[in-house]
Amino acid sequence: MLNTLQTNAGYLEQVKRQRGDPQTQLEAMELYLARSGLQVEDLDRLNIIHVTGTKGKGSTCAFTECILRSYGLKTGFFSSPHLVQVRERIRINGQPISPELFTKYFWRLYHRLEETKVDLAVVEVGIGGAYDCTNIIRKPVVCGVSSLGIDHTSLLGDTVEKIAWQKGGIFKQGVPAFTVLQPEGPLAVLRDRAQQISCPLYLCPTLEALEEGGPPLALGLDGEHQRSNAALALQLAHCWLQRQDHHGAGEVKASRPGLLWQLPLAPVFQPTSHMRLGLRNTEWLGRTQVLRRGPLTWYLDGAHTPSSVQACVRWFRQALQGRERPSGSGPEVRVLLFNATGDRDPAALLKLLQPCQFDYAVFCPNLTEVSSTGNADQQNFTVTLDQVLLRCLEHQQHWNHLDEEQASPDLWSAPSPEPAGPTSLLLAPHPPHTCSASSLVFSCISHALQWISQGRDPVFQPPTPPKGLLTHPVAHSGASVLHEAAAIHVLVTGSLHLVGGVLKLLEPALSQ
Repeated sequence: MLNTLQTNAGYLEQVKRQRGDPQTQLEAMELYLARSGLQVEDLDRLNIIHVTGTKGKGSTCAFTECILRSYGLKTGFFSSPHLVQVRERIRINGQPISPELFTKYFWRLYHRLEETKVDLAVVEVGIGGAYDCTNIIRKPVVCGVSSLGIDHTSLLGDTVEKIAWQKGGIFKQGVPAFTVLQPEGPLAVLRDRAQQISCPLYLCPTLEALEEGGPPLALGLDGEHQRSNAALALQLAHCWLQRQDHHGAGEVKASRPGLLWQLPLAPVFQPTSHMRLGLRNTEWLGRTQVLRRGPLTWYLDGAHTPSSVQACVRWFRQALQGRERPSGSGPEVRVLLFNATGDRDPAALLKLLQPCQFDYAVFCPNLTEVSSTGNADQQNFTVTLDQVLLRCLEHQQHWNHLDEEQASPDLWSAPSPEPAGPTSLLLAPHPPHTCSASSLVFSCISHALQWISQGRDPVFQPPTPPKGLLTHPVAHSGASVLHEAAAIHVLVTGSLHLVGGVLKLLEPALSQ
């Protein structure tokens, strides 16, 4: 049953068709909760930190959970989606719930949180906020809103202001809320939503303001954009500690309260040693994650919105600038592994990735293997193999068109791109087009990784490659280049589910 929820595509399609009263979804969630033996009031005892946003809400939750765990507190953490195993969605003290306990409490997951008696629960919103199933939470200790952007437009609205209205739906009367700096329009929407229900909303100072007068803060998650998430996490943790009368929340620095966009600034305080430790030790799979394996370096980031892909590109290019030069005589090769799902605009995302100057662009569906046997956590029964492969071919066409535009500034004289036909699907031989010579489509993640790694990843050592893997001219010539390369830099992005499938193969221990 849970495998039908591996992605929210089916749910989104249903909502688009029905367009019913979204409030009924929350009422239904309360009924489900009651059927499990709990009432909404029972959730009040979990001391919840409720976090929404378009980008970075998961990372913010991860920072917040790790900070408070560093104080010796017992933490619960709910997030979605999972990357490798569904148990990742429910974590106790930073660890996914065990297979034995997950099975035992399958029909009573909320009882699991009840019986472990956690000191706090960090809860990440799924989609939006106002009508998200997590919004049955009535009395959180504190709420947070990470960076806003465009995503799930068919459900949340087609402007950032409409999306901000949905996100502000988690605000509760008298419960402090914090947000990072947003564009003026959506920030005004959040401010108005907070004022309407008497929710005290604060704007987070930058991480630089918190670092002033002390050593720099080291973050366990790479990327400049993570500094905004860390700043929000520090405020959420600081506020939670204060409201729970916990000693050691951090000394507030002497500063005059400020206003920005008619919002009060959150306090500037000296991060404690526990906070510094928590930020430094934070891990969050599939977000600005780097795996170094011999000549291969895998850069994994589940960015899937225009702004998050822009941040991913900055992180990837900065990582390449700071890399050690290989000692071998072969070339350095850059490979993109990409997929996009749902109502995202793949052409817009791929255009943002062009500055990375990839030598090869590889597209595949979010299927670990062509046969899903033994990969229950990766199955998605809401789409067919033909559907996802055709979508990958569309991605390849977009990429080829972008390549052609880049190579032919004079659009009036540019030749029309050659559509990728069924031959690309099966990697059968056909004359390579000059603009599509660097792109390939594979039928699953495993085949894509086999071609990219060429047996040179010491951990990913699959059985004999399938027949026909090198039949396509580009696959054949590219295999020689990759085999001789001194270094191979692979960026995996566009979909968290793609990143999860890649991690399942590259890090087998995550499946155990």
